[in-house]
Amino acid sequence: MERAEAEAICDAGREVVVGVLLRMDRQIQALTARVDKLERELAKNSRNSSAPPSSDAPGGARGRRSKGASGRSPGAQPGHEGKGRELLPTMAVDEVIEHWPERCGCGHVFCEAERVAVRAPARHQVEELPRLAVGVIEHQCMRARCPQCGAERTGELPAVVAVSAFGPRLQAAVSSLAVRNRVSRRDTVELCTELFGARISTGSVDAILRRTGDALQRPYHDLARRARRSSHLNVDETGWRLKGSRRALWGAFTDRVAVYRIAPDRHEREARELLKGHRGVVTSDRWWAYNHLAVGRRQICWAHLRRDFQAHAEGLGAEREFGQAGLRICEELFWAWEIYQHTRERSELQRRVVLLRRELKPILRRYAGKAPRYKYCRGMARNLLKVWSALWTFAQRRRVQPTNNHAERALRGAVIYRKLSLGSQSEQGERRIERLLSASTTCRLQRRSLHEYLTELLAAHARGDPTPMLA
Repeated sequence: MERAEAEAICDAGREVVVGVLLRMDRQIQALTARVDKLERELAKNSRNSSAPPSSDAPGGARGRRSKGASGRSPGAQPGHEGKGRELLPTMAVDEVIEHWPERCGCGHVFCEAERVAVRAPARHQVEELPRLAVGVIEHQCMRARCPQCGAERTGELPAVVAVSAFGPRLQAAVSSLAVRNRVSRRDTVELCTELFGARISTGSVDAILRRTGDALQRPYHDLARRARRSSHLNVDETGWRLKGSRRALWGAFTDRVAVYRIAPDRHEREARELLKGHRGVVTSDRWWAYNHLAVGRRQICWAHLRRDFQAHAEGLGAEREFGQAGLRICEELFWAWEIYQHTRERSELQRRVVLLRRELKPILRRYAGKAPRYKYCRGMARNLLKVWSALWTFAQRRRVQPTNNHAERALRGAVIYRKLSLGSQSEQGERRIERLLSASTTCRLQRRSLHEYLTELLAAHARGDPTPMLA
């Protein structure tokens, strides 16, 4: 505003001046709120929000801790007990090569007759890969003439052979490389050519994955059925892509079963579909799509709460106080859970939880108030009061944990796969990757070889035999 304009406003009278000041105050408040919102968005990282660590600025959210030089050289220090590879017994090795001394320090040259061991040899073992090459088996369908009618007949290929030019073990290896190791189609072709000497194309790789996805149809539905019958589930969701458009990947996990489902979005209807028929406890974050669940059937993730409290602790005034109080409760709760993990004294865990409940509830009630100073923290405080009993389910129900880390770890591999592959290119591709990811994670949870399972599955599918299940 120029000086002449300001003087004109003053000359216009008191009411005009008051009106202008009020308008300016409203504009300043709007701009202040906008700046505050932008600063909050810029301050978000993996420590104070659900953002993944990969989105943090270079150097990490935690930053480097300054640590004075110790004056010691890097690596193991003098007196440190070394650790080496444990030698296998001689009977377990594939080949033994003897190395005799050729010459003594005095100049004597050992002859063949002097090669007599005086005590046990010094042993050194080397592990090496054999030269790998796929075996090519030619199946010849012989032709013969019937001596009775004179008709010519040709032998038939077995079903397990006729279905593909590649055997079950090679197909299982290709599928494992794609889903477990997240190797692209072209890289898979190069690996198979260089390591195994296999003649394969990107189209063949895609056909193998399509065949594996078809074979996994029944095991996938069986996993979903077993997940819905479980007493507790860890559930989480993340983004997905279909030809560049936004989709959502949902996951439901038990200690031994993993089920992935790609859906249009992260709406409540998709959560209902995923959990249809489930009657147990569901551990999740505070995403609104889970609000249809009864509070008594939920466990809110305390790891998410700690990040939310950390975000508030980085604020000002009452918001900062609220965040610091919440962080203190989180640390005490995790310490109580750590003690329980070692002692398995549930009564002691419940005693500590009762104390934390008594301490946290007045804090939430206070900061849920209508006073302007609670503007930035009342939303979280009110939400926690609404789902109050869902914060403590882990203390009453065995095998329920206070965090949803199990689901987040299970989704991590799927997120990396999405980033490398850019999602799916068709709805059939979505169904395929759902099944492949479910089989891969389930095998990992069960400490089972994915390659061996897929080999057995593909062979049975080709023969038309009963499908081997995962559970």
